[in-house]
Amino acid sequence: MKMNRASSRLVTMLVLTAALLSACGSENAETLPVPTIAATPAPEPTAIAEPSPAITPEAKTVSGLTGLPAAEGSLPRPLAVMINNAPAARPQSGVSEADILYEVLAEGGITRLIGIFQSHTGVVKIGPIRSIRPYLLDIGESYGGVTVHAGGSPAAYAILQKEKKEDMDEIGRAGAYFWRDKERKAPHNLYSNAAKLREGAEKLGYAENVEVPGYKFTDPEYIPTEGTEAPEFNVNFLLKSYTVGYKYNPGQRTYERWINGKPHLDLNNGGAVGAANVIIMGSDHKVLDDVGRLQVDVELGGEALLFQRGVVIHGKWSRRPGDIIRFVKEDGKEALMYPGVTHILIVPNSPSFSSHVKYTAVAGTA
Repeated sequence: MKMNRASSRLVTMLVLTAALLSACGSENAETLPVPTIAATPAPEPTAIAEPSPAITPEAKTVSGLTGLPAAEGSLPRPLAVMINNAPAARPQSGVSEADILYEVLAEGGITRLIGIFQSHTGVVKIGPIRSIRPYLLDIGESYGGVTVHAGGSPAAYAILQKEKKEDMDEIGRAGAYFWRDKERKAPHNLYSNAAKLREGAEKLGYAENVEVPGYKFTDPEYIPTEGTEAPEFNVNFLLKSYTVGYKYNPGQRTYERWINGKPHLDLNNGGAVGAANVIIMGSDHKVLDDVGRLQVDVELGGEALLFQRGVVIHGKWSRRPGDIIRFVKEDGKEALMYPGVTHILIVPNSPSFSSHVKYTAVAGTA
């Protein structure tokens, strides 16, 4: 009987111990990783975990002007800013952050820049800002932009008033959204920035969302199979002080811009002003008055050159009603742009288009 009682007590203790260990194991299973099960000759079947669903990154908005993803997920309405290009206005601020940069004659042989700003929403300083002309207004509006300027020709003001254009004029009711830089002399010292201009456009009741035409883009890794190698080229408008050069930088895959033999730099960041695509287009120019104001054709089309990846392609520029200026190849198809900034330079057709553009052709293609 004593042996039976001892055996009974032993069995009872073993059962209690197993129960305690089982309880401890249940608590630990909630917080500790599942241990690896050692292989056995006859393994027990185990449950197979369901695979975790793949996390799909949020689709990013791609700019129709640059072919690049938007930094903040959405794109605001473009700003079309008239930028002073007189020698005393250089170096300008913000020109390297424009999605599209135009250069076109104003009067007296001077040129003006039009910066189309959309992707870079935090540009801290843009300018110096100058006046408007009818064809400058037309170019900016073709991208759906709010026109930003300081004054304008009588013809430009007549259009603004008659057609009730959505513009921001420093001389008019939008003056509070501009400032003068004391380190420069007027009229080369008027500036604004992206935040102020967008604030002003909102308070003036301008539409925040508009339809913005875009370009067609190719794969950035695509190597051109047509055209002629052109690593450097020069563009002359009328005056020697407005001779523009571009040199291809293979590392950056962009043409870096030069003015009168010196790199064109952005005062905001000290960086080079460059573009993945440079279009040179010929246009009919007509002098309208004694001041030298011009009428410049930006509608009818004409001869043009497209520089990309160190290669030049001959073609035409074309523009349909309500659309932007596009480059059309000799086969009649619209050329694909490389993702990045595009520069468009408009030169006179007289005495000839080719007289304004010089580049050294290299035999063969890229």
